[in-house]
Amino acid sequence: MRVQPRFLRLAAIGASTLSLILACNWPVLARDRNETIDAQAYGTSTQLGENIGVTLNIYQFSAPADTAILKQAFIKGQNNGLVNALQKMKAVGHVEVTGTLGNDCAYILMTPTSTGRRIIFITNRQIRFGEAWTDSQTMSFNLTAGMLDLNDEDKSKSSGKLFPAAQLIIDKEGKLQWDLNQNAWDLRDIIDWKGTPGLN
Repeated sequence: MRVQPRFLRLAAIGASTLSLILACNWPVLARDRNETIDAQAYGTSTQLGENIGVTLNIYQFSAPADTAILKQAFIKGQNNGLVNALQKMKAVGHVEVTGTLGNDCAYILMTPTSTGRRIIFITNRQIRFGEAWTDSQTMSFNLTAGMLDLNDEDKSKSSGKLFPAAQLIIDKEGKLQWDLNQNAWDLRDIIDWKGTPGLN
C-alpha cells in the first residue's frame, strides 16, 4: 500500500511541531523537578517596613556527610574555613533575592518536624563594591542564610527567618548557629512548590 505524499508532508510537519514544542518547554519540564519555595521577607527593627521577595530552588538536599565537612572546616578555620568549604561543594540549589541574580546554594539541610519540615540553607553573600572599597567590617559577615519551618497541616502557619549578612558558628552541641551583622528578616506568605519525591 502506497502512502500519499500529502500524508507524509503532514506527518513531517507534525513531528517538527512536536519537536519545537518539546524544545521550548524543556526548561519548564526540567524546572518542575526542582522544589521551589517562594516567600516574602519583612524587615524588623531598623529595617521595619521594608520587604523583599525570596525564592529558594532546591535541586536536592545536603547529605549528612556535608554537615560533617562543614563542622570539620569550622574546627580548622572558623567562619573562613566554612566559606572555603562551601565554595568547594557542589550546588544543591539556588537562592534569589529581589534585585539580585541570586547565588548557588551549596548547603540545604532538611529535617522532619511534628507538623512538616524545617529547611536550612546557606550561601556565600555577594560583597558589594562599597564594602570592598572601604574594607568594611561587614565583609567578614560573608554568608547569607535562612531557615524555613514548613507546616504541612496548616500552610498559613509556615514561617521562617532570613539572615542577609551572617557568620556561621557551631555551638558546643555541634549545631549550626548564626552571628548576625543586622537583624533577621521574617519570612512569611510562603508558597511551597513540591519537587520530585525522594529528591527534593
